Amino acid sequence: MIFKKFLSILSARNKEFLRDRSALAWNILFPALIVAGFAFAFSGEGQDQYKVALYQAEAAQQGESGFLHTKFIQFIPVTDLERAKRKLEHHQFDMLLDLGARVYWVNASSPNGYILERVLQGSSPGEFAKQAVEGRPIRYVDWLLPGVLAMNMMFSALFGVGYVIVRYRKNGVLKRFKATPLTAFEFLAAQVISRLWIIMAITIFVYLGTDLFIDFTMNGSYLNLLLVFTLGATCLIALALLSAMRIASEELAGGILNLLSWPMMFLSGVWFSTGGIHPWLQQLALLLPLTHVIDAARAIMVDGAGLAEISSSLMVLLGMTALFLAIGARFFKWE
Repeated sequence: MIFKKFLSILSARNKEFLRDRSALAWNILFPALIVAGFAFAFSGEGQDQYKVALYQAEAAQQGESGFLHTKFIQFIPVTDLERAKRKLEHHQFDMLLDLGARVYWVNASSPNGYILERVLQGSSPGEFAKQAVEGRPIRYVDWLLPGVLAMNMMFSALFGVGYVIVRYRKNGVLKRFKATPLTAFEFLAAQVISRLWIIMAITIFVYLGTDLFIDFTMNGSYLNLLLVFTLGATCLIALALLSAMRIASEELAGGILNLLSWPMMFLSGVWFSTGGIHPWLQQLALLLPLTHVIDAARAIMVDGAGLAEISSSLMVLLGMTALFLAIGARFFKWE
């Protein structure tokens, strides 16, 4: 009757969460308020700095035209031409220069691109041939959404599972479970499934609810996005189980969970791109599961990436999930 025991624990955990109305409301309102606030704050047009991508930057000639020395323009070397074109289509770049082929691309619907084109023609007349691309602009709120949803999943997983298990252990609930035929695997599996469906239901509700008012950009597959968030939520829940496998102090648990959540919130690219941070911090960010969830989700929503293009992130999340669950189940302590 293993399945019957599993269902009993699953039902009890679901009822416990759903009866906590304040926690349920906060899980829904918190990400919605963040998305709405940033949508309002960044609703204006234009940016403070122009961004020009340089392909084959090493081909820059001696005494290159004055355009490359123009103030208030950020020149960004790129190695993937097609990916740079997609970013140009989405207005993440204002212009793309191929210094080897001596051509440039601008988005016909970009005001910044028009201005940069006039500057280029004035400073380097006849040096570059023109190409044009078109695309819908990517607003900051479009870029922000995957990070906010993933961040809310992270907090719900870590504190909704890790902290709860520590409380169970401190209050003697786990000790009572130990006296039953229930195994550690059955208990942990019930915790994972219970929190997983709650996280996914809230994430879908928040996305659909805010999309009605903001109309987010979605260039990829909704099924692929659902897969990424499901796998990401499972990995974060497994991390929560790992953090709480032997702790009996709620204060210590809170400190450890904050130690896990805050670096992920700031290094995984929730609020800003990690491209400009120190290289060793970029490498550290790759060790955080939230980084791979956000990168994969953004690739789907913004760039229209398929499963093959995000396969590395999916494999990392699968590996982390298996590792966290294996260690958590092996060293789980009832008392």
